[in-house]
Amino acid sequence: MRPADSDRSARHRVRQPPEDDAFGRLPRRAQGCYGAAPKPAAPRGRRKATMPMPKPDPKMQWNVGYWLLAMFALFTLQSLWQARTVEPVPYSEFEKALAAGRVSEVVIGENTITGKLKTPEAGKTVIVATLVDPALAERLSKFNVEYSRVVESTWLRDLMSWVLPALVFFGLWYFFVRRMAEKAGGGLGGFMSIGKSRAKVYVETDTGVTFADVAGVDEAKAELQEIVAFLKDPQGYGRLGAHMPKGILLVGPPGTGKTLLAKAVAGEAGVPFFSISGSEFVEMFVGVGAARVRDLFEQARAKAPAIIFIDELDALGRARGAGGMIGGHDEREQTLQQLLVELDGFDSSSGLVLLAATNRPEILDPALLRAGRFDRQVLVDRPDKTGRVQILQVHAKKIRLAEGLDLAQVAALTTGFSGADLANLCNEAALAATRRGAQQVSLADFTVAVERIVAGLEKKNRLLNPHEREVVAFHEMGHALVALALPGSDAVHKVSIIPRGIGALGYTIQRPTEDRFLMTREELERKIMVLLGGRASEKLVFGHLSTGAADDLAKATDIARDMVTRYGMDEGLGYVAYEQQPPRFLDVPGMAAPAGSPVSPQTQQHIDTAVRGIVMGAFEGATRILAQHRAVLDRAAHELLAKETLDEAALAALTAGMRPAG
Repeated sequence: MRPADSDRSARHRVRQPPEDDAFGRLPRRAQGCYGAAPKPAAPRGRRKATMPMPKPDPKMQWNVGYWLLAMFALFTLQSLWQARTVEPVPYSEFEKALAAGRVSEVVIGENTITGKLKTPEAGKTVIVATLVDPALAERLSKFNVEYSRVVESTWLRDLMSWVLPALVFFGLWYFFVRRMAEKAGGGLGGFMSIGKSRAKVYVETDTGVTFADVAGVDEAKAELQEIVAFLKDPQGYGRLGAHMPKGILLVGPPGTGKTLLAKAVAGEAGVPFFSISGSEFVEMFVGVGAARVRDLFEQARAKAPAIIFIDELDALGRARGAGGMIGGHDEREQTLQQLLVELDGFDSSSGLVLLAATNRPEILDPALLRAGRFDRQVLVDRPDKTGRVQILQVHAKKIRLAEGLDLAQVAALTTGFSGADLANLCNEAALAATRRGAQQVSLADFTVAVERIVAGLEKKNRLLNPHEREVVAFHEMGHALVALALPGSDAVHKVSIIPRGIGALGYTIQRPTEDRFLMTREELERKIMVLLGGRASEKLVFGHLSTGAADDLAKATDIARDMVTRYGMDEGLGYVAYEQQPPRFLDVPGMAAPAGSPVSPQTQQHIDTAVRGIVMGAFEGATRILAQHRAVLDRAAHELLAKETLDEAALAALTAGMRPAG
């Protein structure tokens, strides 16, 4: 059988909301896979006026190239002057002058020999010749020919022998430094622009995104459309004395379209749009981040009206002192303080608006969120069913849909999906249709895509022995029959025993009929019964228990514990919350909940007893339902073994005549 940490039924069946908002939306992960579960321009505030630094006179600036050119010209003129002053003669003529007795004095140099003439000839008092090897001169004299030696000038070669390597080294160093600066966008490579902002400026429609490309977040879009209208007509909006908020903070889970909304603002506003990530401010050099903040706001003021967009604000605006007294990050805190000063120093009536986006608002510094800085917080939440239909309509324009396909049916399968998830869903559906050679994308392709995203990739090479396949089939049919028998449960969309993902040996997908934001005690108990239907089926049919229901048990226990400790649904304990609500404003997965409030040992024992009572009561209820419909369970499980997958229509035919449970 599977390891103890495996789970047994991959169900997308309820798509529950985050637990902190009373089951408003369901996490994206499918529930209960059999086997191991897939893991899922104004004054600058109070700043002192400083005298401007005098600009250097361009006439006083010099360039190394000018000096090199001057040195080259000097050496050239010197050589030409020497050549004009004394014109050398062939060595053979010098020897003839010696033989004729015309030379009175000889001076021998390293490369030349100079003779002083007894009588000036043609206005010259000396003659100069280049030295020739005496042995060679003696041989050449026999042939009565004119001969001389030419000494090549090597000053330029000597000069370049040390200048050229230095130039090559400097050129290579400069080239690699520039490449590092382009790739890293900062660090040691960007030292030449160390205090400059790296904001990318988009003007008008450079982003290629408008509000027509944004769907499913109508409230957030309306807020930003008001910002755009104010920037286009500040006098009209300010006629009653109102002014636009200085800062707008876009808050929402990952993938809900915060950055897309900012790009749409850039495409619609027709004003300069400065876009930068919060992590680009912080460098290893102290003071660089604050300098970049100042430079960014100076650029924006110069081009006002303008919009500044800071993505991932939590990288820059984390609460100061959150890490305690040990360690710290002074550079990040200085950058944050400079941002706070800049937010105080500009007036939104001048047409400068700050946009920022984050998916972790709970860790931002309180000073950043106060009125006068980020005046307005706009929630960009996961879309509801209507919003999902609108988002699917936007992305469906890029693919070829089958005739008569109702996107509302697709939206019903995707409760809890974000905008990015729906974009990925459309792409996966198009790929599925392409793999099977279809000309259009049908609802079956979207179903395959949902299963791939929620439950994982099919593992066709994972072969189970006959007994394991039978256990998995009865386990999954236990989930399905309990869900079909209980009134008010979500419709069962598909049951399969094809392994998927990491250790998921089977799964059951339920399709919610509507988005739920509140759940009663009875509805939660029915949800626990569906989760425990697989374990109840195994015990009823085979008389033993396996490790495959680990994930089902964990989820059922979590729901039961929340019912007792958070929702006050146990009369014996009273309407008291014994656990703090976890700080998961955006349902961030993997965040640990804080420790619960201290309770007495007697109360803790009562809590444990109440949780156990809820879980065991639900298990007994699921067992009674399956025992009452044992014949249907056997027939449906054997049909599932034969076909491996049963859809909604096949399940309806197999369970016809089943009486709903009381």
